[in-house]
Amino acid sequence: MLNDTLTKFKGSFAPGAHIELRAQHNTTAAVSLFCGNQVGNASSNTSGVSARAFKNGVWGFSSAADLSDEAVKNVLRAATDNAIFLDGKVGNKPITLPAIKEGSYRSPVFTTPCEQKRYTEFCRELDDYISKKYPSLASRFVSSRYECMEKLLVTSDGYTSHSYAPRSYIYVQLSAEGKDASPIELFEPYGGMGVFDENFTDPALLFPKIDALYEKVMQKREGVFPEAGTKTVILDGMLSGMLAHEAVGHTVEADLVLGGSVAAHSLNQRVASDLVTLVDFAHTAFGESAPLPVYVDDEGTPCEDAVIIDKGILTGYLNNRESALHFGMKPQGNARAYLFSDEPLIRMRNTAILPGKDSLADMIASVEDGYYLIDTNNGQADTTGEFMFGVCMGYEIKNGKLGRAILDTTISGVAFDMLKTVDMVSDEMVWASSGYCGKKQPMPVGMGGPAIRCKVTMGGR
Repeated sequence: MLNDTLTKFKGSFAPGAHIELRAQHNTTAAVSLFCGNQVGNASSNTSGVSARAFKNGVWGFSSAADLSDEAVKNVLRAATDNAIFLDGKVGNKPITLPAIKEGSYRSPVFTTPCEQKRYTEFCRELDDYISKKYPSLASRFVSSRYECMEKLLVTSDGYTSHSYAPRSYIYVQLSAEGKDASPIELFEPYGGMGVFDENFTDPALLFPKIDALYEKVMQKREGVFPEAGTKTVILDGMLSGMLAHEAVGHTVEADLVLGGSVAAHSLNQRVASDLVTLVDFAHTAFGESAPLPVYVDDEGTPCEDAVIIDKGILTGYLNNRESALHFGMKPQGNARAYLFSDEPLIRMRNTAILPGKDSLADMIASVEDGYYLIDTNNGQADTTGEFMFGVCMGYEIKNGKLGRAILDTTISGVAFDMLKTVDMVSDEMVWASSGYCGKKQPMPVGMGGPAIRCKVTMGGR
């Protein structure tokens, strides 16, 4: 646990400069079993302090892998000197970042992480269950991962915060031999926000979920390749969440907008059907905690929900304080850093399409010839909004009824074109939060959404 050794230095912040002083401690623990053999067992602790100084449009940054008072003094001095030096070279006119009313935030303190052997024992029980009940599987992979980011932040203008962000997951991958001897596999994460012993009290509670995963593998084993071409599909929440994050969310990050993303020319224009509203949630969604809540960002900005698309109209960007000044928008807490040695970047938090009024059953019944696509195993998009996602689980829809499972395929399109074809949106939400966004530095993020009916280009065999 970090002690508050930073507040006492606030009086020594350089006048006329915006200063951010952050101490951080990252903890990780991971265990992996492959077919009963332990292939991974690692833990790490990384801590240090950093300072950023802003003066007339330029930033100075410094960090040290040390939490001593001397280290704090050194990084403060170096960051301020760097900003003053760059300001003298650039010669900008005086620029003041958007003012943030001073305040404070402290998140609940979570319990102490469990010992490393606890992860191994838990994974071992799951692996034993799978090996005994499903001996015909070609392979099995069981792993656990725990991580926590603890941050102490003091700024010259903004919030003082002390935050904890622990999350823990179990990952299970099952693989069977297909009809043509090719591997058929599916992967499922379980868990969420919180330390391991809070999320996983008994391995037996995961047995029914593993059984359901096995059943999907067996269905997929008998699956067929989809027909290639432009198809009417229902994207389940996992895929609509991937679309919200990869193909839309990145295009509206203000640093990428300034770099020429498609959103630079689309503000206040229609980019989706009026059934689509897309929000980057800060910490609370639909009256409950968001998957990965963020209350104060790493610039000291209190976090608010950022509406990206409102009933089909692109209404805003995701900003840090500097880009918010440039675009004349309000900063809403999207500047985040992964390690103490990282500068905050504009990042998403919990990005999702809002649910609609249609039932999934009615959506399936409305499709004469198409596909219900459930899970994805990868995805990529560029700043034009063009995307391609892998689909690892889905079903045919024939005459309004689910048919055979389909084998691995892809979907592709241009997000702002595809979203205009959305004509039904389900009334249920699905969240995913077990992965990372890889924009220059890893960052835990949440993504999700309802099922949506739309048209996309399907890959074939």
